[in-house]
Amino acid sequence: MRFFPSIAGATGVRLAAPPLRALLHGLVDYAGIFPPARLGLGEAVENYSRYQRSGQNWTLGRFIVPLARLAEFERALDTVRDESAAREPWKLSVLLGNDMKADAETIRSFNHRRAGAAQGPEVRIESAERKVATPEEIANAAEQIPPGIETYFEVPLTDDLPTLVAEIRKVKGRAKVRTGGETAPLFPSCGQIAFFLGVCRAAEIPFKATAGLHHPLRSYQRFTYAADSPSGMMHGFLNVFAAGAFVLHGMNAKDAESVLSEESAEAFRFEAGGISWRDKKLTSEAIQSARQSFCTSFGSCSFTEPVADLQTLHLL
Repeated sequence: MRFFPSIAGATGVRLAAPPLRALLHGLVDYAGIFPPARLGLGEAVENYSRYQRSGQNWTLGRFIVPLARLAEFERALDTVRDESAAREPWKLSVLLGNDMKADAETIRSFNHRRAGAAQGPEVRIESAERKVATPEEIANAAEQIPPGIETYFEVPLTDDLPTLVAEIRKVKGRAKVRTGGETAPLFPSCGQIAFFLGVCRAAEIPFKATAGLHHPLRSYQRFTYAADSPSGMMHGFLNVFAAGAFVLHGMNAKDAESVLSEESAEAFRFEAGGISWRDKKLTSEAIQSARQSFCTSFGSCSFTEPVADLQTLHLL
């Protein structure tokens, strides 16, 4: 993989190439309490606090927590050991339950109370996520979500996808796609993801991804951290988000599937003016616009694995 030569900042931290920085900025929503990591909430909070102070903090997105565990999260947050870390703003994405009316009130109450807190870190719920299977579920949830909260609806990759995405557009929501799990059947095909990207592009709605994107490039990996973990092909987050950016700017489904299938690091080039995949090119500005308006982030139970792999590729 070719990359624009990094330079050392004032602190000695390597600065990523401009197009790579555009692609990775705020990309990783930290979901440490979820599989396969399954950390305790206190440990995940400590981790996120440490990641905020790391040289790669610019790649860090929101902290993901189920709304049902919000009180537990708040207790953990208020005992963060490093006071300087506690002053950093925290941005949350919450997983909703089944009682939408109660969940909406919890979000409103939490944001109002934390905004006026005299002590403790600045923290706000910015987005909510919910798994749905029907247009009615989307409409009912959207009616309850407080204004100003981005809502991501996790949709199945079935023939109903265009109908579900059309309803998400109608309620001014966002889509969410599951890109992996702890077993092979949970990983959609490259063709399915390309189809999802195309449907979202046609509907002009943003999306995020979740699960199975610990590594930059599509590759054969273990699915969990267990000694007897099954293995198989896992999607790469560079593949998914590069494909998303290309699709937003006109790439067809066949080429998008090829980007998603790419396993060669040499096929991607990060240069001064933008990113290339084989003979296809995007400027840094095009990548930035895609990240802001289309392909927003992915949830990962690990922040260190994506960073370590990027460093192995000499991209960070």
